[in-house]
Amino acid sequence: MSPPAHRSRLIKQEAHRIGFDACGISKVRFLEDEARQLEVFLTEKKHGTMHWLENHFDKRTNPALLVEDARSVISLIANYKPQPHHHQTPEAPKISTYAWGQDYHFVLKEKMRELSEFIYSNFGEVHLRIFVDSAPVMDKVWAKESGLGWIGKHTNLIRKGFGSWFFIAEIITDLELEPDGPVTDHCGTCTKCIDACPTDALEPYKIDATKCISYLTIELKEEIPEALASKTEGWSFGCDICQQVCPWNSFSLPHETGWFSPNEFILKLSRGDWEELREQEIKKLTKNSPLSRVKPDRLKRLFGK
Repeated sequence: MSPPAHRSRLIKQEAHRIGFDACGISKVRFLEDEARQLEVFLTEKKHGTMHWLENHFDKRTNPALLVEDARSVISLIANYKPQPHHHQTPEAPKISTYAWGQDYHFVLKEKMRELSEFIYSNFGEVHLRIFVDSAPVMDKVWAKESGLGWIGKHTNLIRKGFGSWFFIAEIITDLELEPDGPVTDHCGTCTKCIDACPTDALEPYKIDATKCISYLTIELKEEIPEALASKTEGWSFGCDICQQVCPWNSFSLPHETGWFSPNEFILKLSRGDWEELREQEIKKLTKNSPLSRVKPDRLKRLFGK
């Protein structure tokens, strides 16, 4: 079999050919520091009702338990920043940019399978698993370990020259590859993301999910607490504030693949339009969209306010 460096180079070339914006590789290890941080996060109940984060703690911090004899983590990022002519009308309820188009889980899994087939056909009997934000994998940590960027003060991955408008996915495999080293942190003294958060959900490199507008509008199943509901600044599904103010995103460019093209019809719906939609219409409209994560009746209430 070819040397690890050669295999890594071929995989990165194929990832770029498929359309991923960057590919990095890290060596499988137990995430000791991150395990301590996660334990504190859970103990302090800052995950709110996202109880699945309490499950599979060992697997979340050690990918060797997810794939037998795992040696390498292949991390990939895909830009989802829309073209400038794509935007919501002023009358529309604010929807986080990542949810403007098709659900990224479907899109990325299809592309990841294509990369997996390349790995199988070139390197023979290989064990691997694909992960797209749907299993106990600390994707931002592995992307950082793979040199794809650093985790900023808003807890999102930032890539120099790219910003943070991208999705992350991984392949964990027993194939030995040459790892990339992590990059340095370039947030410096900037606190724009922290200062701009209307609900005070952020501290440097830490987030209290129970205060985050994305959590309140997507994950929380009950009504948003009144003290926080008055601070959502019109966001009805998710929130982009901390990314919008990040100076590194001034360098970001729109995606070129068309993978995440927005649904123009959804972008133009006003709050009044959402109030008039029937449940079945909402289900049809949000099928295969991140918006389907919220039940139609609650989505209608969120978008009608």
